[in-house]
Amino acid sequence: MLRRIGWFTLVAVAMAVAAPMGAQSPTAKWLPPRLADGHPDLQGTFNVATITPIERPAEFKGSTLTPQQAAALEGAEAARDQKLNESTAADQARTAPPVGGAKPNPNATYLERLFEGGGGVVGGYNNFWLAPGSSVVTINGEKRSSVVVDPPDGRVPRMTAAARQRNIEYLRQAASPDASESAAAGPAGAFDNPEARPLAERCLLGFGSTSGPPTLPNYFYNNLKQIVQTKDTIMILVEMVHDARIIRMNQPHVPASIRKWMGDSVGHWEGDTLVVETTNFTSKTQFRGSGENLKVTERFTRTDPKTIVYRFTVEDPSTWERPWTGEYNWTTTDDQIYEYACHEGNYALENMLRGARSSEKTQQ
Repeated sequence: MLRRIGWFTLVAVAMAVAAPMGAQSPTAKWLPPRLADGHPDLQGTFNVATITPIERPAEFKGSTLTPQQAAALEGAEAARDQKLNESTAADQARTAPPVGGAKPNPNATYLERLFEGGGGVVGGYNNFWLAPGSSVVTINGEKRSSVVVDPPDGRVPRMTAAARQRNIEYLRQAASPDASESAAAGPAGAFDNPEARPLAERCLLGFGSTSGPPTLPNYFYNNLKQIVQTKDTIMILVEMVHDARIIRMNQPHVPASIRKWMGDSVGHWEGDTLVVETTNFTSKTQFRGSGENLKVTERFTRTDPKTIVYRFTVEDPSTWERPWTGEYNWTTTDDQIYEYACHEGNYALENMLRGARSSEKTQQ
């Protein structure tokens, strides 16, 4: 009898223990840690590196990749990275590249095309210095084919006719302020004035809108972002060009006459999601050819201990035919953000301008 009572007692205890454990099943909603003001704690350092492009490549028809497609993309990048890290000292059969550099690879991956653009056909940075990412964006279990999720084709909408003409006229006499390392040279004389050269080259803002908003992956290096949070202010430090965004909470925007490099960012909470609206951009930035009417709305949602889902919507009726939206993951990391010294006084810029003047004298 004692043995039977003992057995039933064990079953009862097991059932009692199982009940609260069941309440914490994988389907239960995860609750983020909170600060003293009751709002979710978004603080931390995050790595946003990914191999998923901003816009959807033509070979993918939907927003979601199959497991096979995702594995193929990640495998190709892993193989390329391994090859680039191999020592060339033992490669006795290696010959010098052809005059003008190697031809671009027609079957190149997205990152490989970016690297070809950044370094030209003669090559750019040694792979040791690059940290572009190794995996595709995965949200709600879906492997994404692009960061842009709306429009449904995963592409940035067409510009209006007026915006296209506006940018054509601008680029006839100047370089694009947000030009990347792979951008075309621009019109003659556009680089003669130091203040007319692209912002990233002058180390004012990171190229490719790494500073934001919207703040995007870099695809080359320096993919860390750090959030520091108080009740009234939230700061986002971007490793690339040490950009620091200040988000004022529950405040009105500054007057329209005040324009800022990264716009005027004002935040509020919608449940557990931080919503940030940014306006008052300066015409000196021109994100993807946008105008001064640009508005960016960002949503930061912590979905688990290691992840923030970052979603943004870009609106500018004077530039695009419709708003567009993208999203990708920010993943916590123990890596540290180090100083990005960039030009360290812009001595390189001074020498480039001096070299151009010297070249002009010899051509006269």
